[in-house]
Amino acid sequence: MRFNGMTSQELRIKFLKFFESKGHTIIPSASLVPREENQSVLFTTAGMHPLVPYFFGKNHLGGKRIANSQKCIRTADIDDVGDNRHLTFFEMMGNWSFGDYFKKEAIEWSFEFLTGKEWLNMDPKRIYVTVFRGEDGIPCDDEAIEIWKNVFSKIGMNIRVAGKDEIMKNDIRIIPLGVDDNFWIAGETGPCGPDTEIFYDTRPEEGILEGNFSDFVKNFRLIEIWNNVFMEYEKKLKIKNAKLKIEEAKEYEYIKLKQRNVDTGMGLERTVAVLNGKETVFETDIFEPIFDAISKVCGKKYNENPEIKKAFRIIADHIKASAFIICDGVMPSNIGRGYVLRRLIRRAVRYSRTLELELNFKLIIDAIIDIYKVQYPELDLKSPEIIKAIRQEVDKFNKTLERGLKEFERTVSAVFGDTTMREEKDAREMAYDALKKISGKIAFDLYQTYGFPIEMIKELAREYGLAVDEIEFNIELEKHQEVSRKGAEVKFGGHGMEVESLKSKVENFEEIEKKKKLHTATHLLHQALRIILGVTVGQMGSDINSERLRFDFTFDRKMTPEEIKLVEELINEQIRKNLNVKYEEMLFEKAVHLGALAFFKEKYPDRVKVYSVGGFSKEVCGGPHVENTSEMGEFKIQKEESSSAGVRRIKAILR
Repeated sequence: MRFNGMTSQELRIKFLKFFESKGHTIIPSASLVPREENQSVLFTTAGMHPLVPYFFGKNHLGGKRIANSQKCIRTADIDDVGDNRHLTFFEMMGNWSFGDYFKKEAIEWSFEFLTGKEWLNMDPKRIYVTVFRGEDGIPCDDEAIEIWKNVFSKIGMNIRVAGKDEIMKNDIRIIPLGVDDNFWIAGETGPCGPDTEIFYDTRPEEGILEGNFSDFVKNFRLIEIWNNVFMEYEKKLKIKNAKLKIEEAKEYEYIKLKQRNVDTGMGLERTVAVLNGKETVFETDIFEPIFDAISKVCGKKYNENPEIKKAFRIIADHIKASAFIICDGVMPSNIGRGYVLRRLIRRAVRYSRTLELELNFKLIIDAIIDIYKVQYPELDLKSPEIIKAIRQEVDKFNKTLERGLKEFERTVSAVFGDTTMREEKDAREMAYDALKKISGKIAFDLYQTYGFPIEMIKELAREYGLAVDEIEFNIELEKHQEVSRKGAEVKFGGHGMEVESLKSKVENFEEIEKKKKLHTATHLLHQALRIILGVTVGQMGSDINSERLRFDFTFDRKMTPEEIKLVEELINEQIRKNLNVKYEEMLFEKAVHLGALAFFKEKYPDRVKVYSVGGFSKEVCGGPHVENTSEMGEFKIQKEESSSAGVRRIKAILR
């Protein structure tokens, strides 16, 4: 293929040159791995993530106006990559103001860059915008509406604003929308504000735009190309008394920041496609050289048929994303960022089978580097490491892929009633015919034995119109999940040291009592963390002495002070309720099915003890506990810190 038109590099240069002319300092892209103090996400997903401190008033070395092109990874849509628009890796060009210019300049400059003859020279008659209509106690952005009216009037276009029905007709070009569409925040809490988004009509030959705005967006006639966010609020978690029901313990408030900020984003890939009249980003210089490399390896053409086209897109996107992730220091693993990387590489390998090729990743990576080496020279410098890491992961996966796919096909045959498979299926509980569902046990076997990520298993199942029993899969996963136990000579937790064993090591009775209290506190802490931070939190180790507890758990960022406070209050409320601590012996399988948490490094016997702290916490455990939470005192977190990649550590006391 040969690409003719505005290239991604030309667009990037024009963007940065324009904002440099407006007094902005051009800064390099930040790493895809967020800094320790800003790990609210696994990867950098937007240009603003590395800049959060500066919205609160911290001084940036580049001054109050900066701009860059930021590399980003978004993982929520991995399974959708292969269609005409979803990407894992992309670049977001952006300009920022930290307490300097605000709405007027941001809107006027974005319009100037888009329509100016020396810049992108786009037709202003094909531009439509959305603004925030007001919700959640925050007013309608009338200021942005008036600025837009003035911008269009300067070029002789008198425009109107759509009503609540969002219907476009005649000279309506401003559409007010609600929080879900035009109020931007990077996470659950943090700096945020109303935004105004700019859309471009990609098919004007189809006639005047008349109808519901969202319909034109859904059918890709209107494509969003720019977003101006006016960061003037902070969304904060309010600390409420935990006497409320647990599900009501969270409440949010919006407070004004001490300075008004601008945060903008313009997707490089999408804008290049629009500028060149392409229907998808895959028809631009960002992908065509990679497709050429894939074609050389497999002897097939990108447009040969829909199945091959999808495979080309997935391989190109996933290997590109993997190369950038490895370049920023992440290696394939079974946790956190490493798991995402492993999943990307293995999905690329799976789709390489569609092309009947043994992927020559070096040729593909060379094509990727050639596209980006001017903007990201580190990619070229680290190419040997990138190629080695990907090749090792591919080799590891290839060893079991063929056998795993055959096992999956046997499972599918069983689901659809293949008589040859029925007896074996019944014996092994392979599938549930009536529900057309693959059992969680089989899914876990594919995961554990053949290295198939659960997302791949679900994707394979969908191709046959099947579902996967994810509840059963998660039970199996928890039972076998590997964690490491750390600690000193005298410690207990999980299915650990019984009281008599402890007495043989610790002579002081008071020390035993202190440890019992702290051990019970780890149960409350584990459950409180899952309530406040989410059910993905899992115990990774604990260590208890007579003075403090130490608890390691899976979580991919630093806890906020508000979250720490809420965890403390939730635990102390349970202590004040004087909850009884009881245990019941039962089969381990039953305990897991009843929702009991467990420390899964242990090899549990068939029958285990399940300790319940009132109705708050339920956990498989063999260690000593208090009989009632009234014995425990006040719980206080002394420190929250990183333990290892994807694992946090809390040190706490009872006083």
